[in-house]
Amino acid sequence: MAHSMNGAPVPPDVDRGPRVASIQTALQEAGLDGWLLADFRGRNVLANRVLQRVTEQQNTRRWFYWIPAQGEPVRICHAIEPRCLDGYPGALRLYAGWRQLHEVLQTALQGARRVAMEYSPNNDIPYVSLVDAGTVELVRGLGVEVVSSADLVQRFEAVWTDEQRAMHMEAARRLLRIKDRALLYIRQALLRHRPITEYDVQQYIWRMYRQEGLVADHPPIVAVNQNASNPHYTPTKTEHAPIRMGDLILIDLWAKLNRPGAIYADTTWMAYAGKEVPPKYAEIFQIVYEAQSAAYDLIAQRFQAGQPVYGWEADDAARGVIRQKGYEAYFIHRTGHSIGQEVHGNGANLDNLETRDRRQLLPGTGFSIEPGIYLPEFGVRSEMDVYLDPKAGPIITTAPRQTAIIPLLSWRPAAAP
Repeated sequence: MAHSMNGAPVPPDVDRGPRVASIQTALQEAGLDGWLLADFRGRNVLANRVLQRVTEQQNTRRWFYWIPAQGEPVRICHAIEPRCLDGYPGALRLYAGWRQLHEVLQTALQGARRVAMEYSPNNDIPYVSLVDAGTVELVRGLGVEVVSSADLVQRFEAVWTDEQRAMHMEAARRLLRIKDRALLYIRQALLRHRPITEYDVQQYIWRMYRQEGLVADHPPIVAVNQNASNPHYTPTKTEHAPIRMGDLILIDLWAKLNRPGAIYADTTWMAYAGKEVPPKYAEIFQIVYEAQSAAYDLIAQRFQAGQPVYGWEADDAARGVIRQKGYEAYFIHRTGHSIGQEVHGNGANLDNLETRDRRQLLPGTGFSIEPGIYLPEFGVRSEMDVYLDPKAGPIITTAPRQTAIIPLLSWRPAAAP
């Protein structure tokens, strides 16, 4: 399973039968009667990803794909777009008007009691809540209980293939190399008394991405002092701060190989523009490091014991450390996020703050562990990526892990970048 279910697009002529069969097996294991995938104008990204659906044209009408736990699937398409689900197994049922659509759905779902859809009770996991409330009401009106497909989505969209794991590892290696180059770039400017800004470093990293064959959805974060107190701060050409001696520096960089199906790597490092890190900075980083370790250790211990671990539990483990040290009010985001073909993937997040993520961390998936403390005068975050290997358990893929803030003026990289 761990090597065959990721939602990377596949050519239209590939046989979808085996994938649909594996979905039916998963439905039987989950005790569900079926999975009703529904989309309108591409809004349900997950439905298309789960089906590995590739189309050259944007559909303008609603389509449904009913996959029962047992039996033949049903393709439901509008009469003017009858080929919207070509290549997928199952009987084709066309509709033109809304009354006919309701009748077709009722016939397809006859006998079903519990059906999965891209819905999340109370919107606990908004990344999965992609089917509108009206469609859910329609299905419920047919006498069907709608349950969340969150766990199914993760199983079929967030699990990496062997090739994707290798691409992630390579992206991580290149990112860490770029990180070292960026720190040397800052160090040289400081030693030569050459003016340098957050934006300069961001653009330097951005150029390195292209040289290393990496792509990303946005340029990286480079933030100093109080700017690092904003987790999503980003310097721009017109709004940025200079980097001077005595500054605390945060660099958050994420990217993936410029190849189809590639998986992102994502890492955050802290440095100090000086020879010796001030005690206050070192103290806060140590707390963040211990929180990160608490989440990782919980995941490792559960895996070794053959027990499941859930996203909310890992978040609680990290948050508990920061709470105990008196900084809970300054940890204002989740502990980590799923990593996939988007930097924020569709698997379980390490989150019991922003959302209640009750999904299990599945073998074969990857995620970040990145607690932070954001004080008014400065912010600290440490981020590493973890792959939950089905055999070996959690593996830090962005190793070596940062264990202390880097003092730039007395630092040398372990190897020449």
